Amino acid sequence: MDALWSFVVNRREQLLVDSYLHVSAVVQSLVVATLIAVALGVLVYRSPLGSAAATATAGAILTVPSFALLGLLIPFLGLGVGPTIVALVLYALLPILRNTVLGLSSVDPSVVDAARGVGMNRLRLLTTIELPLAWPAILTGMRVSTQMIMGILALAAYAKGPGLGNLIFSGLSRLGSPNAVPQALTGTVLIVVLALVLDGVLLLLGRLTISRGIRD
Repeated sequence: MDALWSFVVNRREQLLVDSYLHVSAVVQSLVVATLIAVALGVLVYRSPLGSAAATATAGAILTVPSFALLGLLIPFLGLGVGPTIVALVLYALLPILRNTVLGLSSVDPSVVDAARGVGMNRLRLLTTIELPLAWPAILTGMRVSTQMIMGILALAAYAKGPGLGNLIFSGLSRLGSPNAVPQALTGTVLIVVLALVLDGVLLLLGRLTISRGIRD
């Protein structure tokens, strides 16, 4: 524990920078994935075939090992942030897309009929009725994706990606040296802590954006 604490104290500035880069990459990827997945979900949720095809495609992407996907992206995007963000966005799609389709499909038809009865057009119905009612399910998908890509980002050190993965890889490559285990352990613990913090932020977002009637 003394070696671990000494490592954290001596490298605290670099740890703060790596933690910021890790969270930043995850948040950016989550925002992009949410926009894509929600837009796609809106397009396909009324079609069973379209919904099945979209979720199957996103699921197929999720089965590709992260090292393999990064390896496929590197020739086109090079090393660094580019392939890392693209890979994270692709991996984050499935939970958000599936929950978007589920949330929109679960909206009570009588509510939709009532909204149409008072003259709401398709766009207004979607933005003021369907998406707000589906938002809790969408947010749950976002939370799942966040936890998933927090860990996947650590593997992006293979492609010179940002974040705490570089700390873990560096420690593992130097096993046997005095700071190797504290370095790898610090990176791992920080990823877990940051994942819990981001999940808490999304929970708070839900409390602020989901109406009490739906939440209760």
